[in-house]
Amino acid sequence: MGELYEEIRLYRTAREREHYDNMADLYSVINTLNCLEKAYIKDSITSKEYTATCSKLLVQFNVAFNQVKSDEFPTIETFMSKFRFDCPAALERIREGRPITIKDDKGNTSKCIADIVSLFITITDRLRLNMKSMDELQPDIKDLYDTMNRLTLLPQNFEGKMKIKEWLDKLSSMRASEELNEEQVRQLIFDMESSYNAFNKILHNS
Repeated sequence: MGELYEEIRLYRTAREREHYDNMADLYSVINTLNCLEKAYIKDSITSKEYTATCSKLLVQFNVAFNQVKSDEFPTIETFMSKFRFDCPAALERIREGRPITIKDDKGNTSKCIADIVSLFITITDRLRLNMKSMDELQPDIKDLYDTMNRLTLLPQNFEGKMKIKEWLDKLSSMRASEELNEEQVRQLIFDMESSYNAFNKILHNS
């Protein structure tokens, strides 16, 4: 009788399992984005909260879709059609590539925000994967600092930007193969997370 309850697996290999996991991640991001759009329309969330959350979700969408994109799913529309996934509000936001609260400024502001969010996530992920040499961290941290400088809504004395500059100076003085020690890695993760939180607060208040 127990055989009747045998688990049915969707995958047979680790690669197939990863494929299904990636599709589940993409599905989740799209669904969350759709719920966010509805919440904003119903005034259940402030414009400031919406802008920051939507910017982050759009970055996460790009990462998730790149993991799924293939001959089977060349576009997000083919993915949503395959699984009869009806999220028109999310699809519209994805097509525009920016929160509805950010005016169409030829993509300058929205692209800066998306790039900053993406770099914060990338750098923190690298550190958690024990990537701690100068040549593994300095290019992204430099990009993060440069992009922050291009975003005019950030004040010049923004604490998060000043912290990033301190780490950029420290890394730039190191040899390419030189590594941060465990204490420095821990501090850099903390500074990245606190700077990211401060950045979100700026978006909320802008």
